[in-house]
Amino acid sequence: MKIIKEEVAFNKNSSIKIFSPRLKHYFYWHYHPEIELVYVEAESGISHVGKNISTFEGSELILIGGNVPHLNFDYRMETTYHQVVVQFKNDFIPNTIAATPEFGSINHLMERAYMGLRFYGNTKTSVGKLLKDIKTENTYLSLIEIMNILQLLSVSSEVETLNTEDTRVKFYLNDKIRMGTIYNYIHEKYDKKPDVNELAERVHLSTPAFCRYFKKQTNLTFTAFVNQYRISQARTMLLHQHKISDTCFAVGFESLSYFNQVFKRITGESPSSFQKKHQKKY
Repeated sequence: MKIIKEEVAFNKNSSIKIFSPRLKHYFYWHYHPEIELVYVEAESGISHVGKNISTFEGSELILIGGNVPHLNFDYRMETTYHQVVVQFKNDFIPNTIAATPEFGSINHLMERAYMGLRFYGNTKTSVGKLLKDIKTENTYLSLIEIMNILQLLSVSSEVETLNTEDTRVKFYLNDKIRMGTIYNYIHEKYDKKPDVNELAERVHLSTPAFCRYFKKQTNLTFTAFVNQYRISQARTMLLHQHKISDTCFAVGFESLSYFNQVFKRITGESPSSFQKKHQKKY
């Protein structure tokens, strides 16, 4: 469960790799030198790229730079989902994109990818559809389609930078704590009472040292991270029309008013507004 270097294998006749991984039963905290574009459709999920941790609903579209650690986007998903991943050979960027003036905006996009880029709005909708419909049988046509997608992304203003600093793997290689231990503990305890002292003991740190470590790794306090996880689970329950009060207690909150407060802070809307907005979709 420690950070893993993924060895990406490409077809000898292709500069890109397009596939749909299914790893929901695995904690895959990993990195690779190749730049990666990920599109996932799901009722809700967790995104962890570099230090940025957030939840998403409906879909997520992210461009991840080389050697940026990230968690598989289908981790612990218990509902139906669809995922498309595109990876680019390392020499493709300098030899083809950077060397071609017409690809200037795409090259700039790739240079920014090390911070993690999330796309939203119409960009996410249109690119997601293109990625879902892409045909991989003809490598030439699929490459042309991917280049068109990159051009759309490169000129889009519907983009958010995920990290405020360089989070490439050099930041994590000397880390002796395994993030998998933390995620597994929270998944096991989120609906009960996760105890930071107990978790600190599991990873062989004092509580103050663990809290400093955790904040450095994620830019979140332990409590904030647990609440992110709980709200992700709550979203799924609310999408399936569970009562708000039942959902509140099922994901570990002891106060309905506090649940409403945390839900709105994380999602930007109240649980009732969220459920009403989605009640016709599911």
